[in-house]
Amino acid sequence: MDNIDPVRHGTDRDPGARKAQWRQRLVAERLRLPDRLARNEALQRVMRVWMVDREDAVVGAYWPIKGEFDPLPALHRWQEAANVEDAQSARQRRRIGLPVIDKVAKTLRFHVWYPGCPMEEDAYGIPKPKDTEVVEPTLLFVPCVGYGPGGTRLGYGGGFYDRTLAALRPRPFTVGLAYAHGFLPWLEPEPHDVPLDAILTDQGVAWPID
Repeated sequence: MDNIDPVRHGTDRDPGARKAQWRQRLVAERLRLPDRLARNEALQRVMRVWMVDREDAVVGAYWPIKGEFDPLPALHRWQEAANVEDAQSARQRRRIGLPVIDKVAKTLRFHVWYPGCPMEEDAYGIPKPKDTEVVEPTLLFVPCVGYGPGGTRLGYGGGFYDRTLAALRPRPFTVGLAYAHGFLPWLEPEPHDVPLDAILTDQGVAWPID
């Protein structure tokens, strides 16, 4: 029993401390992944195939940080694949939103993003669209530090996505994006956690399980 790693096996009795350990370890592992580029390309393919039958016109995503998977190239291709004659019309028909923090409510709202749109840094130093239209996604891609059974997500601990999803009506279909190394079989949801509807990794669809 002394050889069991409490970070991997969750032997720490404090759930908050356990999650903090997992976050620290998984982010460090993600930044060191020697094949992260190949994993990124694989997850791009998984994401594009998964979206083929979706009818969403507004999709929310995120600007990648700390070695996260970058969903924006796949979404840009999805946008350009609209049956229209030019890119400007594609942006009007299919729109991509990136999060902007509401400092008062501590939730997220989504502003239109497109390649080359004006950007600025938020209070956390993360780029966000500047003065673009607010949109309401029907499909929302969410970054995962880690993920567990039943659509459980391990985030950075700020609670922004949980508060946002609890407030949005109608609630968008939520999809977690992660590299497969982040699977935590011991991860259990807390009362405030909102489970994801699906999870995609570089190895395919991790949730729901067929």
